[in-house]
Amino acid sequence: MTKRFPITARAGLAPAALAVLALVLAACSATPPSLLPQASLPSAPKSPDVSDMSPAVLHEHQRILAAYGGIYNDPKLQGLIEQTVERLVTASERPDLHYKVTILNSQSINAFALPTGQLYVTRGLIALANDESELASVLAHEMGHVIARHAAIREEQAKQAALVGRVVSDVITDPEVGAMALAKSKLALASFSRAQEFEADAIGIGIAARAGYDPYGAVRFLTSMQHNAELKPRQNGSGPIDPRAPDFLSSHPATPERITNAIANARQYPAAGATTSSTPGAGAKQAYLTGINGIVFGEDPSEGFVRGRRFLHPRLGFTFTAPEGFTLDNTAQAVLGVKQGGGEALRLDVVRVPAEQTLAEYLTSGWIENIDAASVEDVTINGFPAATAAAKGDQWDFRLYAIRFGSDVYRFIFAAKHRTPDTDRIFRDSVGTFRRMSLAEIEDARPLRLQIVTVGPSDTAEKLATRMAVADRPLERFRVLNGLEPGERLKSGSEVKIVVE
Repeated sequence: MTKRFPITARAGLAPAALAVLALVLAACSATPPSLLPQASLPSAPKSPDVSDMSPAVLHEHQRILAAYGGIYNDPKLQGLIEQTVERLVTASERPDLHYKVTILNSQSINAFALPTGQLYVTRGLIALANDESELASVLAHEMGHVIARHAAIREEQAKQAALVGRVVSDVITDPEVGAMALAKSKLALASFSRAQEFEADAIGIGIAARAGYDPYGAVRFLTSMQHNAELKPRQNGSGPIDPRAPDFLSSHPATPERITNAIANARQYPAAGATTSSTPGAGAKQAYLTGINGIVFGEDPSEGFVRGRRFLHPRLGFTFTAPEGFTLDNTAQAVLGVKQGGGEALRLDVVRVPAEQTLAEYLTSGWIENIDAASVEDVTINGFPAATAAAKGDQWDFRLYAIRFGSDVYRFIFAAKHRTPDTDRIFRDSVGTFRRMSLAEIEDARPLRLQIVTVGPSDTAEKLATRMAVADRPLERFRVLNGLEPGERLKSGSEVKIVVE
């Protein structure tokens, strides 16, 4: 994949819809998220076993690969997961079903299944799990969706909701009554989806337990997912996006609720391979950690990656540094940044601008509203032609930069609750760090990887966290990565995961 940013001839961004600057939280789903057609989607690599896929399934498969960084090729890891799946299938309600597993080259923590039995799991999810029972709980959950035919049921429910919408628009003239009818239909669909998730959890725990896995693996992994989500930067209540939005009408129950239900389900089965409801057997954990030793952690440098406040893209050959206090997130659509505490945000993406169109003309071409014509200015940034302008929304002010780099134009969109000369200076200084990477920097750009280490007699979580090659909250990330509760001590001779360059 040569680019990570979508390329469009004319990308729209209305100030009233600052969703482009929000971090999107994703969870597992019975069907993968649909993608809007984009000119920049590359031809994703085909997995070795696509020959028997129908055109429709192959299309979905290719879209999934494009959205999640393609296939992560690791024969040892692939074999481990396929063995786990085979063991689960034998113990499932439908041992006649066949599943094909694809490991996705993405740091996101996600897994999903197509109704035809294609299972997808990201390397980010594999890295977060601490033993095979935890991984098995996720795979069995996705099998539960397939066994219960949730995708087909959801499709029927969606058709019913669409029918309600047409009836409302055609028959009901009172806008308040119409809005209430639509809201009720959407709530019913969301509730139905939450019920499906609970059902898949219950089916999955049963399958895993019958296959000889620890049924409490689901509890441990859901807990790790919750702690990991807490490490993500959050919008504050004064931001442009309702902070409740990720949970409102969500198709997934809140993690604490799922944990409670998972504990109740796990109590119905003997805890095979575990000494307590929260501690996996040492042998099972050691075997799993050996299997994931060396797995890529975080972004793949071929897609660009974050190091603290700095973003580097070795393949495209550029780098920039975000302002002080910003946390960066490299998403499939853009590089997003949010300042600690909210109040400021940024987005970097790439667009195609005709060579004959000046950058100043592009900034005023209508892709963003309320441009201050007096603020439009041609500038030069580290030798590259650029232009800048200011725009004002209802709640947020914007400072825009467009930089021509090679055949593309890189677009910085900075947002502040109140734009001042000081925020303009901070944003200008950040854009001023945009430059071409040196050959030495490109050659030195290597991915982070998990390394399995043995805990020594004097080792503590605090001590091992200093070896983590992460700048943002290394101690908290070490604990989350190893499934440790706050204050939990390490056991000498046990094995743990650290992140190294």
